Amino acid sequence: MSPTEAVSVRVLDREYTVGVAPEERDGLMAAARLLDSRMREIRGANRMAAVDRVAILAALNLAHELQQLRESDSGGARTVADVVQALHSRLDAFDSETR
Repeated sequence: MSPTEAVSVRVLDREYTVGVAPEERDGLMAAARLLDSRMREIRGANRMAAVDRVAILAALNLAHELQQLRESDSGGARTVADVVQALHSRLDAFDSETR
């Protein structure tokens, strides 16, 4: 288990301290920048929008994108598995013919 270090990130003009493994620091910083950007887009010109509402909407949008990526990846995995299975079947058929 890696030791953690305290890292400060800013999201929508608020600072948060998060414990993270040193090798994951850059990923955390990138994630914080992405979240900050999404929250700013959602808040837009309405600076009176409640921060918790903006955070929930940003989280839902990011979760939806993640779900779509997972579904497209699993579809791709199935396609590759189908192609591999078809190739195995053709090789088996070829082996049977050549014997």
